[in-house]
Amino acid sequence: MSEVLSQREIDELFKALNTGEIDVNEIQEANVQKGIKVYDFARPSKFSKEQLRTLEIIFENYARLISTYLSGHLRTMVSAEVMNSEAVTYSEFTNALINPVILAITDFKPLKGSILLELSPNMGFTIIDRVLGGSGSGTNMVRDFTDIERVILEKLFTQFVQLLVEPWQNVVELEPTLEKLETNSQVVQLISPNEIVALVTLNIKIKNVAGMMNICIPHLVIESIMDKLNTKFWFAQKEQELG
Repeated sequence: MSEVLSQREIDELFKALNTGEIDVNEIQEANVQKGIKVYDFARPSKFSKEQLRTLEIIFENYARLISTYLSGHLRTMVSAEVMNSEAVTYSEFTNALINPVILAITDFKPLKGSILLELSPNMGFTIIDRVLGGSGSGTNMVRDFTDIERVILEKLFTQFVQLLVEPWQNVVELEPTLEKLETNSQVVQLISPNEIVALVTLNIKIKNVAGMMNICIPHLVIESIMDKLNTKFWFAQKEQELG
């Protein structure tokens, strides 16, 4: 039996909806009960669960490297772990930012385009305080960064960017570079607002201070290697490396 409606049936359906004979909510509930998934054509899913999980594995390694580096650099115990990963629009990511921000625009060579590393300001001020000889006990200052503080942050993110190489080596041989450090989110227009990005969130803890690092990866940047973002490929490459 054909499931394609005739024009007459379509007209009758719209008439029933307009007169209230058919309840849209009831239709939606029925679809849920039948296990029907509503597809949003305005926001197609460009990252599968498997691909997001692979990104989590990559950045779990990255979190360990950050933890080791900061522990030695700041001479105190630092922990870092992946909190979650999700696919969102670029505008959803940028709209959640509150100035001043710490945004590291990172050229993701040899892939075409850039990614963003965003560190919460409280974590930035804590690291700066520790580097300058303070206790690093934390601060909730809401102000822009001084020139000296920006220099410290640029050196920090230059190292953070280089730490990306090892976790990604089973997928692509990266040669990333820090393009620019921005503290005003409004001047950073990396891609169009509706483009889909993968957002990986790390939780970083220095002594009693906790903060977030977000890694924003546009789909356009890693589109050419999406087929390698699966756990089977990643672990197979890892076994070859160890073997």
